Amino acid sequence: MRDVMRYSGIVTKVAAMRAKLLKPQDYERLASMNTVTDIIEYLKQTKSYGKFINQMDESLYHRGNIEKVLIQSLYDDYTRLYRFADMQQKEFLKIFMKRYEVDLIRYCLRIVFNHSNVPFDLNYKKPFFDKYSKIRIDQLVTAKNIDHLVDYLKNTEYYAPLSRIRESGASTLADYELALDLYYFSMMWKARKGNWNKKDQEMLTKELGAKIDLLNLQWIYRAKKYYHMLAPDIYTLLIPIQHKLSNQEFKDLVEAPSVEEFTRRLNETYYGKKYEFGEQVQMESVVNECVEHILTIAYRNHPYSLVSIQQYLFLKEEETYKITTALECIRYGLSQRETLQYLVRQQRRQGGNAS
Repeated sequence: MRDVMRYSGIVTKVAAMRAKLLKPQDYERLASMNTVTDIIEYLKQTKSYGKFINQMDESLYHRGNIEKVLIQSLYDDYTRLYRFADMQQKEFLKIFMKRYEVDLIRYCLRIVFNHSNVPFDLNYKKPFFDKYSKIRIDQLVTAKNIDHLVDYLKNTEYYAPLSRIRESGASTLADYELALDLYYFSMMWKARKGNWNKKDQEMLTKELGAKIDLLNLQWIYRAKKYYHMLAPDIYTLLIPIQHKLSNQEFKDLVEAPSVEEFTRRLNETYYGKKYEFGEQVQMESVVNECVEHILTIAYRNHPYSLVSIQQYLFLKEEETYKITTALECIRYGLSQRETLQYLVRQQRRQGGNAS
């Protein structure tokens, strides 16, 4: 009863916001469209995206700008949830915010390292980050090299791990992205034990633990299949945390002598029994699929908890990804049927609990 009273306001808000998410029939319509303008005009009629599109001049109706609209809508939803949240729910949202910070830093790293001609076009993110983050976008956009970029993060928690990489003499984009990922997931794994009730702690552990396990499995698979890396080098790429994988299983997977042996050993683990891994391992799609399953079951069982917030933001992110995918399909001239296959992912057969 205490949780119902405490979460009633935010859960009611989430329910209203969930009603605005795109439905399967919306994706069918998007898949049938032939131009980016068609998609923009369709989204213009929705409550989530219309208000941002209506602020644009029609001459700006192109793929790059519509992707900015999608991000603005996501940030707007985060802001709405933050306004309705109590103090503890706000603390959770502050932690959740770190994923957006990491995405921003990763984007800036790639611009700097690739000496890209693409400008730091981040003004549309600035109001959101000015309000909820210590990262100063107006500084980041002036970075000419990695030293500038790292120094501009000096007043944030990301300065220490990135400056250690700089001082070590490492010089590649992969080095910095790995340091960022290792810091982020280690920090989040520690944060899950924060001042949450037992039910929320269990949910956070399941979601984050599964994501870490599956990302590690994905990286092991890629390292073996595409880069033919040896075990000692693979270990350096991985997050040093296991959730549903034992230490021995983890070791066996990393040290498997071939992709075929990796797949065989994978199918003997918790995740191999939960998913049907065949010759086409499909590690790329399993991460979000598993997280979605965990959050959906957790929300069904415990709607008056932090999962109500977390699942909604996950679904919103998935929606923005699918719309972006529809834009890409148009770019490459895919048929309606092919596009719809990307937008409406077939769910694997899974068990009925989130354990």
